[in-house]
Amino acid sequence: MSITLRQLAYFRALAEHCHFGRAAAAVSVSQPALSVQIRELEGALGQPLVERRARDVVLTPFGRMMLSHAEAVGEGMRALEDAARWHGGVPSRLRLGLIPTLAPYLLPGVLEGLRSGDISLDVQVQEARTDRLLEDLLAGRLDAAVMALPVDTAGLVAQHLFDDRFLLAGSAARLEALQSAARTLRPDDLGTEQLLLLEDGHCLTDQALEACRRGRGHAQIDMGASSLATLTRLVAAGFGLTLMPELAAEAETRSAPGMRLVRFAAPEPRRSICLVRRASTAGEGWFAQLSNVLTEVGTAITAAAR
Repeated sequence: MSITLRQLAYFRALAEHCHFGRAAAAVSVSQPALSVQIRELEGALGQPLVERRARDVVLTPFGRMMLSHAEAVGEGMRALEDAARWHGGVPSRLRLGLIPTLAPYLLPGVLEGLRSGDISLDVQVQEARTDRLLEDLLAGRLDAAVMALPVDTAGLVAQHLFDDRFLLAGSAARLEALQSAARTLRPDDLGTEQLLLLEDGHCLTDQALEACRRGRGHAQIDMGASSLATLTRLVAAGFGLTLMPELAAEAETRSAPGMRLVRFAAPEPRRSICLVRRASTAGEGWFAQLSNVLTEVGTAITAAAR
């Protein structure tokens, strides 16, 4: 029996796309070339892997069983490649993901920290929401990602970096009215105030809703902004309030002078920032170095906001 890694990769693509044309495009080969390799794989295994239909294909029962083995081989190959890339501690190229509410504030200092520390990393950055980063980590398209805890996905390891407290952001008039009505300010005391949040899918929105003890259906919630920069300008103009991470406070205050920030009473609401990698990826050297730089930069930015 002669089975190649290429054949198994083509089979995994065919199982994912259920179509020879789309599978061929996904692995950057012609459809006839992929079809020939699948036929040869079926010949080597002695049974059909897929049922060929007019518009698509479906896995046979034997094909479903073989797919689990093909996926295990693929994961093993990714682990082997990772081990080779990370041998000696620091790789030559790092694919790093960050969520949008961290990337613009952390990246300048982190990249400078890597350079000044003589950590010879060619960093390729991807900015995306948490669910996409987790998917890309598991698929091997990213080496590590910076996001907020919790991370409960099997096969991933998270290292806590620093805590990022939330401040209440709004116009001067809105905040003065709130502070005059209460001696202490807590997230769940905002009452009927209009709360402006990022569009659904951002983890910061979930954290803000939890802190304020509000559900998505609350009448005084507007989840439509795509970035913290948009929220900043809306609250500065008096359209409502939002929860602003310390990490973004200084940069966003400079961009919107009309915005004011106040602190909540202790215990202040916060999010915990972490660096995540696959459990199968060796974490010695590069992961610790990157964690240290991220922690130093994040801690310095948040401390400056206090």
